[in-house]
Amino acid sequence: MKLVFKNFPLNIHPFARKAAAAALAAHRQEKFWEYHAKLFEKYKTLNDSVIQEIAGQLGLDLEKFNRDMASVSIQGTINRDMNDARALGVRGTPTVFINGKQMKERSTRGFERIIDTELKKRW
Repeated sequence: MKLVFKNFPLNIHPFARKAAAAALAAHRQEKFWEYHAKLFEKYKTLNDSVIQEIAGQLGLDLEKFNRDMASVSIQGTINRDMNDARALGVRGTPTVFINGKQMKERSTRGFERIIDTELKKRW
C-alpha cells in the first residue's frame, strides 16, 4: 500500500497555504507528520507566530525552515497539487481516492469495502 498526500489549501482559511508550505518545509527536515498533526491541533488559532512556534517545538532549524517555506520548489509543489486536485474535481478537504476512485463513504466500513474490492481485483 502506498499513501500519497497532496496539498489543497482552501481559500477560506487565510493561513492554509502558509500551513501547507510549512508542513512541506518540515518534511525537508523529516518532520512532516509531526508538523501536520500540530497544525490541525491549532487550526483555529493559526497565524504566523503559531507556524513558527510549532517549528520551534519540533526542533527544526528555523532559518532553513523559513527559507524552504518561501522556496520556489515548495510553492511549485503546492500549485501542482492544487491543479491536480482541481482536474480531478476536488472541491474540499479531506478528499480520499483509492486506486483512482474517490471515496464517498469515509467511514471505517467504507474504507474496508473499497479496499477489499480493489484487493480482489488484484488476486
